[in-house]
Amino acid sequence: MKLLLLWVRRLLLATLLLLLAWHLWLLGWVLWWKWVDPGYTSFMLIRLAELQVKDPAARLKHQWVPYGKISIHLKRAVVAAEDDTFVDHDGFDLEGIQKALEKNDKKGRVVAGGSTISQQLAKNLFLWSGSTRFEKYSRKALEVPATLMIEALWDKRRILEVYLNSVEWGNGIFGAEAAARRYFGTGAGQLAPAQAARLAVMLPNPRKYEKNYSPRLAAHAARVQARMAGSEVP
Repeated sequence: MKLLLLWVRRLLLATLLLLLAWHLWLLGWVLWWKWVDPGYTSFMLIRLAELQVKDPAARLKHQWVPYGKISIHLKRAVVAAEDDTFVDHDGFDLEGIQKALEKNDKKGRVVAGGSTISQQLAKNLFLWSGSTRFEKYSRKALEVPATLMIEALWDKRRILEVYLNSVEWGNGIFGAEAAARRYFGTGAGQLAPAQAARLAVMLPNPRKYEKNYSPRLAAHAARVQARMAGSEVP
């Protein structure tokens, strides 16, 4: 029994040390990216590896653009579509999470996530997009400290800037500049309101909507465009 307790204590200590090391690693990157623009995110590297399984020469389409050179319409559209309390919350929208849980319970399956832009950014930068229940719950557990660090150390402008430059907008397409050029043949700074709304509604499933921009999605884009004027952005 004493030997068992000793091994349990050692296991707990090793787990705590690993968690501490991971949090310190996380903190270091959050501090670094406060000032330095990320070249690649965890999710971008995962997608690149998937693409290169089929085509070893595959490359991502991605070009960083500063916050001031991204269309105000895209900023408002993304906030309206993804996180309309973005400038007010501290990383988590508890009311949105509750609504998502109720919607999922009603449908009997996961149809809404309730994640804020800050949470989505934490996932994109450091984590993965798993499909199993264990992967989703373990990712969510790790997402919390990453989101809290980002919210504590970055201002909202930086959060939205990095998000718009790193989010997926199609197969191998990442960031506002690559998306604007892929779908409209223009730069991220020249996007019109309707174009911005269309890009914003693609975010929940960009690889699907890249191929199938349905009338239902177009109607959603029209609703987002109607709300954009009231969207507050940093």
